[in-house]
Amino acid sequence: MENILVVVFDSEKGASEGLSVLNQLDCDGIITIYAGSVIHKDADGTVSVTETQGNFPSETIAGTALGSLIGLLAGPAGAGVGATVGGITGIIRDLHTAHVNNHFVDDVSAILKPGKFAVVADVNEELMTPVDTQMEMVGGVVFRTEKERFEYELQTREISEISAQIEQLKGELATAAGDGKAKIQAQIDGLTKKLQKAGTEAEQYAQQIVRETEAKVQVLQKKAAQAQGDAKASLNAQVGKLRKQYEESVAKLRNVTAEKLKQAADKIQKAG
Repeated sequence: MENILVVVFDSEKGASEGLSVLNQLDCDGIITIYAGSVIHKDADGTVSVTETQGNFPSETIAGTALGSLIGLLAGPAGAGVGATVGGITGIIRDLHTAHVNNHFVDDVSAILKPGKFAVVADVNEELMTPVDTQMEMVGGVVFRTEKERFEYELQTREISEISAQIEQLKGELATAAGDGKAKIQAQIDGLTKKLQKAGTEAEQYAQQIVRETEAKVQVLQKKAAQAQGDAKASLNAQVGKLRKQYEESVAKLRNVTAEKLKQAADKIQKAG
């Protein structure tokens, strides 16, 4: 199971030891770590990265996911994040990019107080106990969430919201006159461009999924080349599972986006 981990520590030394523990568990074949960093929350709430380890290329979405999560952890705790959920906002987009939900961010933020450190990591782990046990030994408090997939939800919701706004404005356009009519048409034109951009972003996201998966495959293949017996077979099986998942994800993202764009175009045409 692919999880996002945040392990909170009282000191930089403890967090550095925690990251080393994750890497040792990776070397022992107990987990696979795709990306990991140590972060520090300053007195003013600013979160900075103090140490980074892992085999995952930073330009892939795993690096982006952790980067977005780190940014969210610098933001409001508790109801602050949760209260923002409900529209297509920067927070919503960051939550989707980080592949986490707002409750996870709220829970971590409540413990990650100014002055504390944390390990953030993207890992694959079949069992949770090894990480939990080792982190407890070095003084870490573990937060874990299964890496969520929002490819379809975010794009389709945005397309639906934009098309609904255009449909409403087209209705208002029919009864408007003069400057009011021109202003409404300008709004419609702007939203139409946003709709086109949403379709482009969906395809860009699909390509990111491909790059992320291929980077993970490279990590697993490198480990498999050094493994033997059941361990090697297990790693090769993970490669096959990953590739199947990303093929399904990319196909679904493209199909759902195309369907939503067509529905939007039909609604706009009828409204006109």
